[in-house]
Amino acid sequence: MSPKATTSRPAPAASDAIERGSSPWRDAWHRLQKNRLAVAGGAVLLFLGLACALGPLFGRYSYEEQDLTITFQAPNSAHWCGTDQFGRDLLVRMLVGGRISIMVGMIATFVALVIGVTWGAVAGFFGGKTDTVMMRLVDIMYALPFTIFVILLMVFFGRNIFLLFFAIGAVEWLTMARIVRSQIMAIKKMEYIEAARSLGFGRGRIIFRHMIPNILGPIIVYATLTIPAVMLLEAFLSFLGLGVQAPMSSWGVLIKDGAEKMEEYWWLLVFPGGVFSLTLFSLNFLGDGLRDALDVRAAKD
Repeated sequence: MSPKATTSRPAPAASDAIERGSSPWRDAWHRLQKNRLAVAGGAVLLFLGLACALGPLFGRYSYEEQDLTITFQAPNSAHWCGTDQFGRDLLVRMLVGGRISIMVGMIATFVALVIGVTWGAVAGFFGGKTDTVMMRLVDIMYALPFTIFVILLMVFFGRNIFLLFFAIGAVEWLTMARIVRSQIMAIKKMEYIEAARSLGFGRGRIIFRHMIPNILGPIIVYATLTIPAVMLLEAFLSFLGLGVQAPMSSWGVLIKDGAEKMEEYWWLLVFPGGVFSLTLFSLNFLGDGLRDALDVRAAKD
């Protein structure tokens, strides 16, 4: 009896190798990298964030150090952005003020996200009377002037920097609630949601473990667009004298002080206003880039 012939399979060629799949987040990252304005905006924000965080630690001057012999000095080799009415270095005060403005933008946006995402997700998931009551409350709050509401909160509870963060966040969540509600209503009848229901998962788990993670794209985009809006509101409150209190500073406070003396000492307004405008432009460019990168329909075109 002849032995059976054994056949060996040839090794697969490199061209036959299975191509690795790409996740939607990786595709979005590649699309974002192709947007030069978004990349430039992200780079500028990273530079400004590092400068505000680390710059005052290595500077020669303190943000509250006064020298009345050098008041209102124009930009020079010792003080690159000049000095203010108390002889304080404007560059250091801009960097320290940037910390406050960026913190207001980040923390207040986080507060707005927590409230808005939760409110909108619950309203969209339950629908019916629950949705009607919750969204009518949103409409009522839309009718109230945001700035007056924040001013009332600060007057009632006192001028506290941390209260400022939460007060601004407490009035910036309404649009996020509407966005999340519409997204939840669009996906709550999809197959994977019905499968989660059939497996007996609770409503809270379905909302926070299955639905919200699938609408992170619009949430992230709106968050990047909320940060500049929050920073503008803080600057407006500081311009009215209701924001950060001395000796601390923010970009809004510096712009307010510079606007009062802009005719004689232009640098007091030009430098803080320029940095603030650059930050807002960068945030908007990054937000537009994220919107395009996370838009699946635009990616298919």
